[in-house]
Amino acid sequence: MDANGEELAAEVRSILSAAQERAGGDERVSVDPRSFSAAIADAEADGRVPVIAEVKPTSPTTEGRRDDDPVELARAMVEGGAAALSVLTEPEHFGGSTAALESVRAAVDVPVLRKDFIVDESQLDLVESDLVLLIARFVDDLSGLVAAAEERGFQPLVEVHTRAELDRALGAGADFVGVNNRDLGQLEVDLDTFESIAPHVPDDVTLVAESGIDSVADVRRMREAGADALLIGSAIMDGDVTANVRRFTTA
Repeated sequence: MDANGEELAAEVRSILSAAQERAGGDERVSVDPRSFSAAIADAEADGRVPVIAEVKPTSPTTEGRRDDDPVELARAMVEGGAAALSVLTEPEHFGGSTAALESVRAAVDVPVLRKDFIVDESQLDLVESDLVLLIARFVDDLSGLVAAAEERGFQPLVEVHTRAELDRALGAGADFVGVNNRDLGQLEVDLDTFESIAPHVPDDVTLVAESGIDSVADVRRMREAGADALLIGSAIMDGDVTANVRRFTTA
């Protein structure tokens, strides 16, 4: 069950169980973050669609695994015009690691999002990043976790899938909201999700479209619906990542 008492897909239950067992860091981190808002503005000024390109070795919804050097992938994504990067740190189901994030962040100059299933404040202290993903569906005290992240210097990207979750995110003071087109209950993707939620997001909140963005047409659709930036993983990791990123940033 999630924080709302709703049933989750078996894969997601397994991911959450593993996340809750991972211990937090020994010391509290303090981050001097690269501004995500500035990165979006720079991309726009350069005529690029602001894309968060994701270093994702594998996932429960993709086939196979890509074991390229994360740093080489990250540099190739930046070469393609990525405004920011997302790095998975969930090890068991996504093949990620905090070491990969550290290496990537040291090698690039764009903001880096830590993508993981963070449900406890101590998990924030595992590694430094510029942004950290907080999934509203899985966090009981969202306001507290947003505040804890910001106290450390992180820019929290609060992920939602429903209007109720959006209300919780806004109530928690989120400046960055991601709308996940994938229902983590059934793992089904529907781009209508973003289109239904986007009109209710205040203009002063940065809005990110997540999941299911596979084509230039999808990029245009999400931008027309109000996306300030797009988080794209599988469609970038499948093939030449520089060319794939460039195809989306020039959509």
